[in-house]
Amino acid sequence: MKQCAEQFELKRMAAKWLFGLMLLSGIMAGAAGLPQWDMAKLETAPAWRVAPKIKSKYPNIRGIFYEGLAFGKMPSTQVFAWLGLPERTTYGKVPARVLIHGGGGTAFEEWVKLWTDRGYAAIAMDTSGCIPGGDNSKRPRHKDGGPGGFGGFATLDSPAGDQWAYHAVADVILANSLLRSLPEVDPERIVVTGISWGGYLTCISAGTDSRFKLAVPVYGCGFFNEAGSNMKKALDGIGQEKTVRWMARWDASNYLEQAKMPFLWISGTNDVWFPLTSLTKSLALTSGQKNLCVKVRLVHGQGQGQSQSEIFAFADAILNNGVSLPEINAAGQIKTSAWIDFRSKTPLKEAALIFTRDGGPINGRKWETAPAMIKDNRVTADIPSGTTAWFFNLTDTRGLTVSSKFKECSSGGFSGDQ
Repeated sequence: MKQCAEQFELKRMAAKWLFGLMLLSGIMAGAAGLPQWDMAKLETAPAWRVAPKIKSKYPNIRGIFYEGLAFGKMPSTQVFAWLGLPERTTYGKVPARVLIHGGGGTAFEEWVKLWTDRGYAAIAMDTSGCIPGGDNSKRPRHKDGGPGGFGGFATLDSPAGDQWAYHAVADVILANSLLRSLPEVDPERIVVTGISWGGYLTCISAGTDSRFKLAVPVYGCGFFNEAGSNMKKALDGIGQEKTVRWMARWDASNYLEQAKMPFLWISGTNDVWFPLTSLTKSLALTSGQKNLCVKVRLVHGQGQGQSQSEIFAFADAILNNGVSLPEINAAGQIKTSAWIDFRSKTPLKEAALIFTRDGGPINGRKWETAPAMIKDNRVTADIPSGTTAWFFNLTDTRGLTVSSKFKECSSGGFSGDQ
């Protein structure tokens, strides 16, 4: 059996070459290039007003409408959002958060409250032309709302400026501009966070609006055409020619290379929408500080995604002089033993090797956990026989987890007979 070795870089290069061919094919077929947003307009604070009939149960949060882009025959749209400010206990400007909901969701005031309770201003907008109410399939639409979400697969033949992703990204950037205009907010400490489809929009927005100081995509990423994902199934449903066009225009991988700010990526081992292979390729494109947190079988959902403690610690470390997450510096293998080097300002509570013996799509495999040994600034663990992929998780005494990038083993799995 061949020695277990990292295969990701070769696969990434092959995928990039294949994607290049797809992109060239799309261009030759007449596909449009990347959309162009009027950044001068989007970086200007939009007009906004309090929503007279939509009241929050929290006194420091207001329902508002702000002016979005033109859509169809409408010269402008109205974007609903919850806008919250923390109860002031100290003087000075506060950091702020732009919050992007996932597919089927809407603006959630409870999400805003999570952040105002921590001393942040926050805005959560609806990215599909709706207002709060109903369930995932019956959200009430606003008469002046933008295009409905999510993905825009069925409207790919419409003008780029009338498609969902174009408006959703613009809504995010305008929300940033609105926050920056508030006298209570420090414009140099604004973060963007999104869940699922909102994580996808976080990636594009971070690559388009350099004013964000850090970004936290939860689940969502680029490379929708990765095997084993529900996103690929959605693309398969529109056919190869439209898939090439959608990937060339709207996939987040087109924008992530322009994102220079620190990122924290959060997901689960078995996410059916955004597999680890897609996430890892997306992470590799960004050029700023990269932080990764992958939890075994983390449930895909708005509530689970927005409440991960690592998000709060990551933001506080950079924006409020808090204690940073542990940092993984290097990873490798010595014969049958895997290792990583790390540094941490807080002691580690535990370390674990997360591994799978299965083949097939990465998110369909059974992931197991084995204890790892911590000594000084190195963590080591024996690689179980038959392992096909592995990574480390480190958890500090605060209960916060960081992950190394996963490594795939050669065909047939790791034998331990080196």
